[in-house]
Amino acid sequence: MRRNRHAKIVATVGPASSTPEMLHALFLAGVDTFRLNFSHGTQDDHAKVHAAIRDLERAVGRPIGILQDLQGPKIRVGTLAGGRIEVASGEAIRFVLAGAEGGRDAIPLPHPEIFAAVAPGQDLLIDDGRVRVRVTGLTADSIDAEVLVGGVIANRKGVNLPGTLLEVSPLTAKDRDDLAFGLDLGMDWVALSFVQKPADVIEARGLIGDRAGLMTKVEKPQALERIEDIIRLSDAVMVARGDLGVEIPHEDVPGRQKELIRACRLAVKPVVVATQMLDSMVSAPTPTRAEASDVATAIYDGADAVMLSAESATGRYPVETVAMMARIIHRTETHKLYRSLITASDPGEEETPPHAIATATAALADAVHAAAIVAYTLSGTTAARVARRRPAVPILALTPDLATSRRLCLLWGAHSVQADEVATYEDMVTNAVAHAVEEGFAAPQDRVVITAGIPFAVAGTTNNIRIAQV
Repeated sequence: MRRNRHAKIVATVGPASSTPEMLHALFLAGVDTFRLNFSHGTQDDHAKVHAAIRDLERAVGRPIGILQDLQGPKIRVGTLAGGRIEVASGEAIRFVLAGAEGGRDAIPLPHPEIFAAVAPGQDLLIDDGRVRVRVTGLTADSIDAEVLVGGVIANRKGVNLPGTLLEVSPLTAKDRDDLAFGLDLGMDWVALSFVQKPADVIEARGLIGDRAGLMTKVEKPQALERIEDIIRLSDAVMVARGDLGVEIPHEDVPGRQKELIRACRLAVKPVVVATQMLDSMVSAPTPTRAEASDVATAIYDGADAVMLSAESATGRYPVETVAMMARIIHRTETHKLYRSLITASDPGEEETPPHAIATATAALADAVHAAAIVAYTLSGTTAARVARRRPAVPILALTPDLATSRRLCLLWGAHSVQADEVATYEDMVTNAVAHAVEEGFAAPQDRVVITAGIPFAVAGTTNNIRIAQV
């Protein structure tokens, strides 16, 4: 089942999409990786969806990726008298560390890490920035603030602190329990929320090891300050524009998105662009023109994948939304300006032999008008190095490892196939040609360009190119 596009689609599973029949329909419409959002639902709910996806995988005979998205810490106000208060610009209010059923003079904020980190002059954003206040004074257990943007503060609304580094682990007790559960199930990717610094990624890596790919969600401005180190420590990155857009100016988000995509391509790490991509399709059968343009922009920028959240989890038109996203990607990638824009955004490359081989593979495939590039890959690195060049030729990624074939469902341009290991150079060529024909990439007299690492079954040793004719 070949896709007619290079960029991949990640879709969140929820009440609107969790049945086996709906999962099958979503896969046929274009989903490559399913996201299980552990901010909602029970572990039992997610286990049933995981099992249904694996059943689907066996039925269609194609690897399917599964992404576990951990909730992360949630900074929220406590409960208020009457459930809500309305504050006006210029008004003085107070937050307190302890207490319940408070009012404007004692708004509960039960997070000691905030009181330890915040300073006068810093802003607190409440309810995704609908209410903004500035700290004017503080004690060990209270924060005085002036309201800059008035509105309603209701029970349990979220609080963001742009520019403030909080000494809090990205993994709560719930996250650790969910992570152990997900790893035992066999998740392909784990998305880590609330990352502020490289040490946060290292902490998660210590728990995950090599049992799943680690995807860092960039949603805090503090992470942007150390982004090169964070990307290096991650296996993939998600541009989580929703939370990021709360804490940095809206006008800065598009530029940051481009920077992150470019940095991930340079580091050979898949990058996913997420949040509100086709948001109006939660309740409407078609997107706005601006939303279609937003998806296309991510594709022109060279993103590996684009993601649907509420659109596929709780929306009225999940299948139609996936089909629409697939059509936008295909139309964008076949537009006459696409190739020139992708080439212009090329981030360059590290000067190492494996990267040079991958670059030469992509260039050679274009030069000889190959039907496909066949990349033998154990860990996925060889395929990722080739994909970084964003070649016009499709990439057939052959791997003996099932987990790798599933994780490659997130990689730009890669059609992954679990294949037997090869022992000799002749077997490498013969099997590559056979799989290219079997998967529908090549026909008699077509050329394929093959790249691999020799000796075989050694990860990261991309060092060989071969042209073969069917």
